[in-house]
This record gives sequence, structure tokens and C-alpha cells, in this order.
Amino acid sequence: MDIPRMGVPEQLAERMSMAEQHEYLRARFSRRTMIRGGAVTLGAVAGGVFVPGATAQATPLATPSATPRTETVDGSLVAPFGRHLAFGADPRTELTVSWQVPVAVKKPFLRIGVHPWDLSRKIEAEVRTLHTPAGVGASGDHTQYYVHAELSRLKPGRTYYYGVGHQGFDPAEPHLLGTLGTFTTAPAHKKPFTFTAFGDEGVGYHGLANNSLLLGQNPAFHLHAGDIAYADPAGQGKTADTGFDSRVWDQFLAQTESVAKSVPWMPAYGNHDMEAWYSPNGYGGEEARWNLPANGPDAKNLPGVYSFVYGNTAVISLDANDISYEIPANLGLSGGTQTTWLEAQLKKFRAAHDIDFVVVFFHHCAYCTSTAHASEGGVRQEWVPLFEKYTVDLVINGHNHQYERTDVIKGGEVAKKLPVGGTAYPESEGVVYVTAGAAGRSLYAFSAAESYEGHENEVESVASFINTKDGKQNETVTWSRVRYLDYSFLRVDVTPAARGRTATLTVRGIAETGEEVDRFTVARKAK
Repeated sequence: MDIPRMGVPEQLAERMSMAEQHEYLRARFSRRTMIRGGAVTLGAVAGGVFVPGATAQATPLATPSATPRTETVDGSLVAPFGRHLAFGADPRTELTVSWQVPVAVKKPFLRIGVHPWDLSRKIEAEVRTLHTPAGVGASGDHTQYYVHAELSRLKPGRTYYYGVGHQGFDPAEPHLLGTLGTFTTAPAHKKPFTFTAFGDEGVGYHGLANNSLLLGQNPAFHLHAGDIAYADPAGQGKTADTGFDSRVWDQFLAQTESVAKSVPWMPAYGNHDMEAWYSPNGYGGEEARWNLPANGPDAKNLPGVYSFVYGNTAVISLDANDISYEIPANLGLSGGTQTTWLEAQLKKFRAAHDIDFVVVFFHHCAYCTSTAHASEGGVRQEWVPLFEKYTVDLVINGHNHQYERTDVIKGGEVAKKLPVGGTAYPESEGVVYVTAGAAGRSLYAFSAAESYEGHENEVESVASFINTKDGKQNETVTWSRVRYLDYSFLRVDVTPAARGRTATLTVRGIAETGEEVDRFTVARKAK
């Protein structure tokens, strides 16, 4: 969203101070004309940072059985928690800072600046109130308050300092400076960078340990391949299931804050993220908690489907619940529009002159030999042919709680064996798939012996199964190359190159101990 669209002429904006522009917008847009979805919004422009709309109050996303409590307490006694960042569609200029407060507060805001001692820019923030009705699980009649501040017109490659607060709690006060966070926007030009990924985290020691370890990798962003907090332990997307506890999200966001307050946390949605009590598609709760790029095919029904470009790498997040035969609660949700959008995105990114790599991540596995969920036939049917057609460089999944990596696959067969330390050339060979679902939840099992870096145990084939529309079907596969059964995550180092030379993705599986359990390279001629 640019300045003219918000009503400030560009020439006028250049001559106005931050305060003058803010007052201009206040005068131009009344409360009546700025109502959007039950929220009153304002905007502010500040030294290259444009922050659209701040809502003072939003309609609860769940239908309550009783009016949620709205009384407030002294704001000085309430500390924000659970900060988490997310890129917008353009990570060079767009980012959202999100957080939570345990009770209703007045006038939440964000302060931002390029120095920790200069946080004079104060931006109103949007509150999304989420009420869990009485009778729903252990946390019925429980209200949560999620707060979001969207930033745009940021400067590429710049580090910003920020603090979040509300009336009575101002992070610019000297005794609260320790609450400040930072983030860095994507660079304007191609530079080496690192990102991390995993799925199936939940709340507990192993998730916390993996978070601490991946923070040490200094990633530019983190991909979460679904099954985020496990507030719904059943994971079937049904209101009849028991055990749901919305308060698990409070624990989860507190657990991840040490990383997510400075590293954009980009999730895809898994089966445990469909919480049917909030909305027909199960994503009403997720819409309250996250503020993800709204550039997918249907931001309302598929809020976890989006894309962004960081440097020379395009990243696509998909919602495999839409095509899952195994867990069909949302099967057919998009009516095919997600797959159509996916192909359009892949075609666009492959034609772009400045994009070398395309990485796709989602929850359900295309190829996995776990004894729990194994492979998803819907993914193989709908998306794998597109991955091969447009030579996707890396596919990252969760769902199965272990680490597994395939050989190079094309047409359902091994196109090339890819041992630890090997190199894949997707332009001519095929696609590599990684299951990185060992972030924190209890581990599953393999039907074949483990095989990983320093402990290779090659087998000719592995007995497994695939979930189809007709149920589970047994299959014997030859593409399972690395199998590691302990907590772990994925690290990817992206190295650009001059046009015509070789750009690389160096992909590593990192155990909770810090040990490297897998490593391979994806190479492609740079544009």
C-alpha cells in the first residue's frame, strides 16, 4: 500500500513532517469512512516506514456463547509477550510485528526506529480478539488478544529496532528498553543468506531446544511446515474431537519468542492447525494469531497459501489440507484454485530474470516412509507433476515426526542417487524432497534401518504405503536415502552467483545435539 492510495499526494508527502502527515490523515479520513470489517483504522507515515491501519477493537473471530470479558486492568501491570514477525509479499519493504497480551489493554502500539535510542515513531496497532466459547475443550469461555502492526515502505537491507506496548506500558521508557527487538529487511540485491525450516513443533523441551539452536544459525527467516502448536491434539479438523485447549497457543508463542521476535516466522498450516470451533474452514484462530502475505488465491479460505521472494529465492507456502486423502476435513476446499495458482506462481518465478531457486513447503509429505502417515497421494497427484514440470529446487514437508530425505525423483522413480554430500541439478535431473517433521513432538518410526551422515546404511528398497482416495495402499520404494530418527531441523545456505555461473543451495539436516546428520547441494545456473 503506497502513500497516494492512503490519500496523501506524493508531492505533498515529501514536504510534510511525520506529525503533519499523521494529522493530515486523521483529518481526511473520519471514523465512519475508515471502518473496515468492524475495525476503525488510521495510518501513519514515518521516515521511510509506512504503517497502514491500526484497529482499536476487532470483532471476535469465534461466535461466543456469552459476551467475552472486556474489562481492562492497569496497563503498567501488563507485559506483552509472544512477539513474532512475518514478512509481507515483499520482504525488502514489508513486515508485520505481532504479539499477544493476556488481558484487554488500551491503545496498543508499536514504536520503531533505526536506533534503539530513537523510537519516536509510534504506530497504533490492530487488536484481533479471539474468544473460545464455553464447552469447547479445556479452555472454553477463554478470550485471547492478538495484536498486529503492519509495516510497509521499509528500506531494503536495513536493521530496525522496535518495541511493543500499550497505555501504561511504553517500551521507550528507560526501564523497559530491555524489551526491545530487532529485525532486518531483505537486501535489495542478491547476497548469500541462510534460512531454516522444520515442522511439527508443539510445546515442550525439544521444541525449545531446537528454537535455541536454530537461532544460532542466524537465519534470515524460518519456515514452519505445519502442525504448529497442537492446541488440537486430535488433528482431524472436527468439532466433535475432545482435548482442544486454546491456551496452548499462549505457551507456544512464549516458547518461540526468543527466535520469532527477530526472525520472520513463516508457517504453512497442517492438520492440527484446523481448529473447527472458530470457522468452517478451521482457520479462524490462525487468522487471529498470524498476519501472513495475502497474495494467495483465496486469503479468506486459504490464509496459509502465499509466496514471497528473498534475494534470488522464491518461496511458496501451500495448504495440503486442501488435497489430503488421509485427513479429508478440508479436502477440496479450494475447488482446484490452489493448484491453478501454484502453476501460475511456478511459471512466473521460472520466467523471472532475478530468481534462481524455487522452494516449496507444506505439511503432508509427497514422499516419506514413516510407519505413521507415510506419503500423501493427493500431493503426488496434484502437485508433484508441477514440481517436476517447473523444476522446483527443494520441497520441504512435515507431518511425519522424523527426518527423511529422498534421492532425486522424477516420474515417481529415482532419477539419480543422491548420497550424503552429493549434488542435484534440478534443471536436468528431478526434485529432492525433505521431511523435516522432528521439531518437537513425539517421534515416529521407520520400517527400515536409519541411515544418515557418518552412519550410512544403504538398502535396496523400503516397504511403505501411500494414502489414496481408496485408503492406504502398500508400496515398495527405492528413493529413501537418509533416515534419521531424533529431533532435528533443516538449515539451507543460499549462495548466489554471477549470471551464467553456478548458484547453490547447501542443505543440511541438523540434530538437536548440533550434529550434522545430512548434507547435499542443489546447483543451478544463475540468471
